[in-house]
Amino acid sequence: MAESDRIDGFDRKILALLQDDARLTNNDLSQKVNLSASQCSRRRQRLEDEGFIRGYRAVLDRDRLGFPLVNVITVTLATHNRDNARRFADLLSRLPEVQEAHALTGEMDYILKVVTPDLKSLAAFVNDVLLPHESVQHVKTAIVLETLKETASLPL
Repeated sequence: MAESDRIDGFDRKILALLQDDARLTNNDLSQKVNLSASQCSRRRQRLEDEGFIRGYRAVLDRDRLGFPLVNVITVTLATHNRDNARRFADLLSRLPEVQEAHALTGEMDYILKVVTPDLKSLAAFVNDVLLPHESVQHVKTAIVLETLKETASLPL
């Protein structure tokens, strides 16, 4: 049985509502999904316990907090072996500027979403952090001109 088969329509509606507003109380949820507050509470707790809900967080305004530049960076590793990939993953885990990192098939090994306050910070990140790292062979950067859509919501 697939993981998604373990949740029903009420669970999906609760998840959809919570991903839009994680501050909803069980009373709020009960009114929106037509279940009692106690049923919503039990379902929410089960969804958390089973890992369907991994956590709750605030969505911060990147521009107002001084990170207006969004950069897409592709990285090719110097060698393709497990140790080199691990060293690169270790590096990424220590870099708070990296918001997303994905291993790829094809020409590039990784694609990163990185936020920086300005071009000088981006240059320092690439030239002083990524390029000198022993695991990295090649880096390409692209600056995002406009974000048309940005979401972490799943299509429930």
